[in-house]
Amino acid sequence: MRDFPPVIDTFYARGGGEPSAAPDTRTRTRFLLWMLKLQWPVILTTTALGMFWQLPPMFGPFIFGRAVDEGIVPGSAHSTVQWAGLLLAVTLIGAVFGILMHTYIVRTWLIALYGTMKMVTRKAAQMGHVLPRRTPTGEVLSVASADSDEFGALTEILARTCTQLVAYLVVAFIVLSTSVELGVLLLIAAPVLVGAAFPLLKPLHRRQEIERGRNSDLTSLATDIVAGLRILRGIGGERTFGSNYATQSQLARQAGQSAGIWQAGIEAVGVLFSGVFVVLLVWLGTRQVISGELTIGQLISFLGYALFMIYPIQTFFEFAQKLTRATVSARRAIAIFEQQPPWIDATDPRGLPEHGDLVDEETGFVAHEGQLTIVVSAVPEDTSALADRLGRYLTTDVEPISEDIGEGVKGRAARRARAEREAERARIAARDEERARQRWGVTLGGVDLSEVQLTDVRRRILVSDSGSQLFAGTLQDAVDPHGRLDRHQAEDALRVANAEDVYDALPGGWQGQLDERGRGLSGGQRQRVVLARAIAAEAPVLVLVEPTSAVDAHTEARIAERVADVRRGRTTVVTTVSPLWLHHADRIVLVQDNHAVAEGTHEDLLLDSPDYRRVVTRAMDVDGEVEEVGARG
Repeated sequence: MRDFPPVIDTFYARGGGEPSAAPDTRTRTRFLLWMLKLQWPVILTTTALGMFWQLPPMFGPFIFGRAVDEGIVPGSAHSTVQWAGLLLAVTLIGAVFGILMHTYIVRTWLIALYGTMKMVTRKAAQMGHVLPRRTPTGEVLSVASADSDEFGALTEILARTCTQLVAYLVVAFIVLSTSVELGVLLLIAAPVLVGAAFPLLKPLHRRQEIERGRNSDLTSLATDIVAGLRILRGIGGERTFGSNYATQSQLARQAGQSAGIWQAGIEAVGVLFSGVFVVLLVWLGTRQVISGELTIGQLISFLGYALFMIYPIQTFFEFAQKLTRATVSARRAIAIFEQQPPWIDATDPRGLPEHGDLVDEETGFVAHEGQLTIVVSAVPEDTSALADRLGRYLTTDVEPISEDIGEGVKGRAARRARAEREAERARIAARDEERARQRWGVTLGGVDLSEVQLTDVRRRILVSDSGSQLFAGTLQDAVDPHGRLDRHQAEDALRVANAEDVYDALPGGWQGQLDERGRGLSGGQRQRVVLARAIAAEAPVLVLVEPTSAVDAHTEARIAERVADVRRGRTTVVTTVSPLWLHHADRIVLVQDNHAVAEGTHEDLLLDSPDYRRVVTRAMDVDGEVEEVGARG
């Protein structure tokens, strides 16, 4: 089964080659057609199997009617047995191919489901830190989970609809060859019934969009709560966030109920008109029997076909509903898949020098080669922005654009709101591209980072900040994701980060399992494992953003001393205001209003810089208050 798990190379190149064609994101229809094209052989195979699965309902009533006319009515046992045997054979064939068809239906669903998940994962890996600037995290997760399921449902219903359409036409032909009046009724029944429900599809589409947007917001809120659960408990904020989640959950429920009402209305229309159609067909057939135009067996056949035709018509209704839901999901998926990374490597890239100072021209900050430089600022956002620039990352200065436009926005206003959101996302993307293609303004050994390949920058300069995540897996995978360390090196990285307690607490040691985002760890443990991973990478230039903000003072003192020792002789930048780090710095730089205004040793700055003294003293006061509160608790 080489097509499952699905082979999806989009946004991903095997062996360094070119990736396959990207999704067609020009319109929702083109995107859905592109997705269906990915597995057209499986869909065609499913449809072909469905033809044989439909043999009993297509020919069963006809065979039964002939058995009545030629066997039961004249009292011929031989004819009755012959027709019964043929009916049994057709039923067995249908049963066997029904099993095969439903196996392939599940197969098409899973291919679309997991194929979409792969595309979302690879798009997230391709975009990196740029994706959360443009799209909320909950939106990305919803496309990977809920929308991927809608695409799977579309492939499933498409195969069934094709099968039912063929069966519908075959039955109509059989009936038409026997009775023109009844055959015409069968042919026009489905278009009339689907047309009757068509006006309900537009309001259903709107309400499903609202439901989808609120579920996305709910996912984003849940993600934020889980990520900060321990912090929320520490400050007593879980009740507030729980209340917000409950409110958003009720909004999502209301949107689901509203969409469900319209969906139920469509299904009710289908059932009502199908029932009317059956009654009309039976009434006309009975009249023709009375007039002698039809036999008893033919009437029984028509009744069987009338009951059978309910299923194709309901399938057509189901196809319309699932196509509507898939169209809603396609809009959300396109908003992610159409995005492109802003980075373009220089046409004639230079190599990063092995030696030299790291300089940020915007602030005037300089990290001298081989020294531990600590950046101090009263505004943490300034030092975080500096760390982003040093690693050639775009700063987090924009809010991601949500696709939800609100329930009260309709018609032209809704289209205008969507256009404005798309334009805003395009403006953010254009600004990112403009910034990424300009001279970066950060040099290493005199070479600007924009003049070298981005992979070289990532290999030489490692930035580890509060946004660094832990993935589900073993402790060994968390500390050494590339499998480059021996046991002694991995243990040394844990020791430097003072994370030995994590190893001791996990059943299985290095093979102990961590939950996604390290949810089973305390905030301090998670932070120390992230630090151990950064230390283990042994990057030539290491930038640590508030690496010990979640640990106690004694642990922080040990970590500061060990990091200073293990990184001696290599360029290291740490952003912090903790005095426990400042004593170990070779050099300290004070940043104010996005400019480096003072530099020197900790002792010299305490004597000569009132601004530095004020920032550090304030940090010491805050630490003292925290320790006092902890002692009282």
